[in-house]
Amino acid sequence: MKRRRGREYALQFLFQFDFTGKRPDKKDLDEFWAARNGDVEVRAFSEDIIYGTLDNLSAIDATIQKAAENWVLQRMAAVDRNILRCATYELIFRKDIPSTVTINEAIEIAKKFSSTEASSFINGILDKIAGGIKDKRKR
Repeated sequence: MKRRRGREYALQFLFQFDFTGKRPDKKDLDEFWAARNGDVEVRAFSEDIIYGTLDNLSAIDATIQKAAENWVLQRMAAVDRNILRCATYELIFRKDIPSTVTINEAIEIAKKFSSTEASSFINGILDKIAGGIKDKRKR
């Protein structure tokens, strides 16, 4: 449950960033954490996702856009876009987390924070991304 909470906090922070467009700094993160009761493990995991996503945003967005046929990334619901970004970061850069875990967590978070249709939408895109990553690793 600690990692789920960390993912939820990362989503909330990235959702906020998505609206401001401003690269967050340490002060922004400190203010964010001051309003939450995240323990050290939760905060560390969450910040890994936050910084990892922000540092690789262009590659992550390109990967999502390629997998989301007939969808424009900026026209997706902001919460769905940021769930996809967090999960895509994990799929590409966190080799220690099985893709099935990442996808299942993203689906559960979508059920909590987004519309009823979002979980199947997110599942489809993340399955496609995970499949592409597996194909690349086999080569």
